[in-house]
Amino acid sequence: MGLLILALWGCIPELTKSCVDMTNSSSTYLGIVGGAAVGAVISWWIYNRQMKTTRSQDYLLQRIKKIEENNSKILSHIEQFTNYHNTVLEKIMHMNERILSLQTKIESMTGKKG
Repeated sequence: MGLLILALWGCIPELTKSCVDMTNSSSTYLGIVGGAAVGAVISWWIYNRQMKTTRSQDYLLQRIKKIEENNSKILSHIEQFTNYHNTVLEKIMHMNERILSLQTKIESMTGKKG
């Protein structure tokens, strides 16, 4: 059986000392093994880079989500603050109208302006 495997493999000078030249079949096998090794390394490298990129993107997306939540809270507070100030402004304008009305009444009673 060992002879059958060696017969299929061919002679590879890099693996056996008694070989003089590499046969076509052995060079094909060596090319396949070498190509598979290089392909495996390149595939692992691409997979590894994609995983790092994916982790980085997930981290950034989580940070963006937190920032959006904080911005929503801030906008809600600003809206409440604006509503409060609008209410206060309306009350001030109403008080101003009442003061002007009282001032007009006082001026008409005293007959003075200014």
